[in-house]
Amino acid sequence: MARLGRLNLINAEHMLKNVIVRFIATLGSGKTPMKLHAKFLFLIPALSQILACRESPEQKMISIITDLNRKDYNSRNPFCPEAKVAQCDSLLKVPGRENDFYVLNTKAKLLLETGDEKQAVAIYEKMGTGNDSSKRDLFEPDMGLAYMRLGERTNCMLNHNRMSCTYPIRDNAIHINQTGSRNAIAVYERILKKHPADLESRWMLNIAYMTLGRYPDSVPKPFLIPGLNKTSAAQIKPFTDMAADVGIKLNSRAGGAIADDFNNDGYIDLVTSGTELDDHMHYFQNNQDGAFIDRSETSGLLKFTGGLNIQQTDYNNDGKMDIFVLRGAWKKNGFGNQPASLLRNNGDGTFTDVTVSAGLLFYHPTQAAVWADFNNDGWLDVFVGTEGFNNGDSVNIHRSMLYINNHNGTFKEVSHQAHCDVMSYVKGVTSADFNNDGLPDIFISTMDGRKYLLKNKGSKVGVPDFEDITRQSGIAANTNSTFTTWFFDYNNDGWQDILVADYKFEAPLGYYSAAEALGKPIPNAGNIYLYKNNHDGTFAEVSKQVGLDKVVFSMGANFGDIDNDGFPDLYFGTGNPDFGSLIPNKMFRNVEGQRFEDITNISGTGNLQKGHGVAFADFRNRGLQDIFIEMGGAYAGDAYTSALYVNPGQNNNNWISIKAEGTKCNKAAIGSRLKITFNDNGVKRSVYREINSGGSFGSSPIQAEIGVGHAGIVEELEIIWAGSHSVQRFHNLEVNRFYRVTEGNSRVGQAKLKRLNLM
Repeated sequence: MARLGRLNLINAEHMLKNVIVRFIATLGSGKTPMKLHAKFLFLIPALSQILACRESPEQKMISIITDLNRKDYNSRNPFCPEAKVAQCDSLLKVPGRENDFYVLNTKAKLLLETGDEKQAVAIYEKMGTGNDSSKRDLFEPDMGLAYMRLGERTNCMLNHNRMSCTYPIRDNAIHINQTGSRNAIAVYERILKKHPADLESRWMLNIAYMTLGRYPDSVPKPFLIPGLNKTSAAQIKPFTDMAADVGIKLNSRAGGAIADDFNNDGYIDLVTSGTELDDHMHYFQNNQDGAFIDRSETSGLLKFTGGLNIQQTDYNNDGKMDIFVLRGAWKKNGFGNQPASLLRNNGDGTFTDVTVSAGLLFYHPTQAAVWADFNNDGWLDVFVGTEGFNNGDSVNIHRSMLYINNHNGTFKEVSHQAHCDVMSYVKGVTSADFNNDGLPDIFISTMDGRKYLLKNKGSKVGVPDFEDITRQSGIAANTNSTFTTWFFDYNNDGWQDILVADYKFEAPLGYYSAAEALGKPIPNAGNIYLYKNNHDGTFAEVSKQVGLDKVVFSMGANFGDIDNDGFPDLYFGTGNPDFGSLIPNKMFRNVEGQRFEDITNISGTGNLQKGHGVAFADFRNRGLQDIFIEMGGAYAGDAYTSALYVNPGQNNNNWISIKAEGTKCNKAAIGSRLKITFNDNGVKRSVYREINSGGSFGSSPIQAEIGVGHAGIVEELEIIWAGSHSVQRFHNLEVNRFYRVTEGNSRVGQAKLKRLNLM
């Protein structure tokens, strides 16, 4: 039967070719080919079947995404305000409802989400001519926000400069066109006279005065939030946003970011994505001259769309960084049932979607995954956390998945056998060997108040076995919703600690920022939780002791070493989908592994727009980590310009860069552990790193960029290779060098890379 079906398909294709040839010939003669045309129409179903069978796996994925994008235009989709605006317009055409207050109010809010602030303001101004004060209370906060957004568009976006929207707003960030902020001030002052306890409006009022350069002196004293422009005593030189200067011109919604060397020339490139299925991926290649060139189209990445998060991997051990794209997060009512994509790096500057052939095609909402060699066989596997519990989606069940690498370009899903098929609303996953037993473990962050620490107990027939030790580890007590997370060794004691960001909110985030600044009591919301490894399988929550008990509300985040002292610093992209959540991104400097100090205001990195994928990277080969952050929110009206914060250099500290290549270990050496020992001003110390991309929302380079303080030489570099567990040690390495280390090779190579000055 199968052979007969195939023969029928071949016959249909042969007949169709003959008809098409005759059809084209007849067209050339000028005659009307009615009979042939009928035959042609009759064979269209056969043509469709042939094309479907001949469709490449990549084209199949593109077709799937295109079809899902069409279906996304639906008023039931929480992230499609355009369809809801059309619905409002239909209601306003009903006789007698042309001026329906509630429909107009809803439409104006939706227009902000679509990015049409002018029309939203026009509707609010028309509504404001009425005398019903009770109704004014319903729309005035949104009216003030519409004016604020109009001011941002005319200044921060249409006239963008290096300081635009950087908190505290000063100098070149002050608005030239002040109409939007002036009108917003009038609205917020009216609100506060009636409702003086409205902290959200108070926050927005102070920010509006800042945009005019009139904070704090002109803010009415009853409504002033003092100290918003104070700077830290830390000796930090401010970063400068130079994204546009170097050719990274990107206005986008929320999305992911990867900084890594995709063409193996030694220079760090940049790949970005956007959350919606009509948001195209971008590839900015480091041009080795201080600028980036947009290779999005020639690389083929431009044709791939969607992806709230992206990560690099080398799934096929060919030494070229591939890309994993995660889609569908936050979407309910079945709209989140979108596939992820595995994009193979072809080594010639192009990428191919191999999801289908790799066996990774699934339809689950996710933005959370982590690549590691979970069964220690020398090949990278992937754990995917899905939004599966209490997310309002009854279309199908979403459990976390573990795909084990088959060593031939394909994967096998084994989560149930491995006891890691967690059913939860997962927002972040990370992996490291927290108990130093040579097996990569998993930590899971969720929005339903649960956290999971899964200990890897080893493999049976290639399938790892995980044990949930959350309760006995001491991290189960806090039950807030959490988001961003990672393992890292913040105090350099040789044991991996856990950072996880709280994401519980019941009001626009400006409320919490105002309350914190005023010293008012606020519920536990938006904080950072740091769990210190006790070296015995348990953790102690030390957030308050180290100064991280601050309001942050992190979405994207990562860690790096901005001052090359060997202790990892933190940068958080902040926000949520609410348009009133206009709060700064946050940066914290690690002070010798003992405490963290907030350096947001002095660092020049406190962008007020929504922040997502974050990557720390030495883009200039100068031993200084810059920070790229993908900016933008969930809606088209919340799109914003991404930033590349260039580090001016904080001191004269030294550094080394290590790119490791596995042979028995996975080629990218992900999960391998580094110990760098040196003498820093007479004190012998060590820095510990696991090779990975850092945070759970934003990907730094796989190569390790390590600060060594004032050390003049690295006395010892120790590498424990992932999977094989072989140990190598190298001695007396010069500082300020780019090293290349291959498993099993006793000689250390050096890369000769140009020091770049960004233009």
